[in-house]
Amino acid sequence: MKSLVRLLICSAVLAGLSLTARSENPSKEALSQLHEFIGEWNGNGNPDGKKNAAGWKETFAWGWRFKGDDAWLTLNVTNGKYLKSGELRWIDDKKAYEFNATMKDGTKQVFEGTYKKDILTLERIDAKSNERQQFTMNTAAEGIRFLVKYRKASGGGKLFSSVYSIQANKEGESLAAKGSKNICVVSGGAGTTAVSFKGETFYVCCGGCKDAFAENPEKYVKEFKAKKAAN
Repeated sequence: MKSLVRLLICSAVLAGLSLTARSENPSKEALSQLHEFIGEWNGNGNPDGKKNAAGWKETFAWGWRFKGDDAWLTLNVTNGKYLKSGELRWIDDKKAYEFNATMKDGTKQVFEGTYKKDILTLERIDAKSNERQQFTMNTAAEGIRFLVKYRKASGGGKLFSSVYSIQANKEGESLAAKGSKNICVVSGGAGTTAVSFKGETFYVCCGGCKDAFAENPEKYVKEFKAKKAAN
């Protein structure tokens, strides 16, 4: 009987430790679903529903950022017609993504949403006009294409009309994310840039991960090797 009790206690303790390990960094875990966003994308924008309207070109650059146990994604847009930059975070209490967008005119807008069926959907309701505004973002063609759509619905409703869309191709080696066998030592995504520590070569996926690795390489190498051994 005592042996059974000990076994049950040990099982409970191990389960608790396992749960703690899984929830140690929920932000990083949730944002890792969007790892294919990471990189630079050359896009062609088009106003939807406007005949003979001229298109435009803009560049998206997504990257990771870390501070202590906190993790988030950053977006910088070059020549953006509407967006200038943004930060994408996971709000664990809400089980939702939060996108803090800086528009071209410098105004701030906060969108909230979910990632389902490989599409990130972010929405906000404008306080003045009661207009529902929505971004959808996703990759396609096995991580080679990045698609953005922006829509609006009057009266806070769900009957959306398209405002604009952007189709972008990944900069440089467009097949890097698809064919790379290298893993980012920090984020766990596809690694593209080599870094070294104590004579060993590892890989990172973006400037944010490179900075995090440089700040504490021993931490990330230890975590990386532990995960590799567990698999």
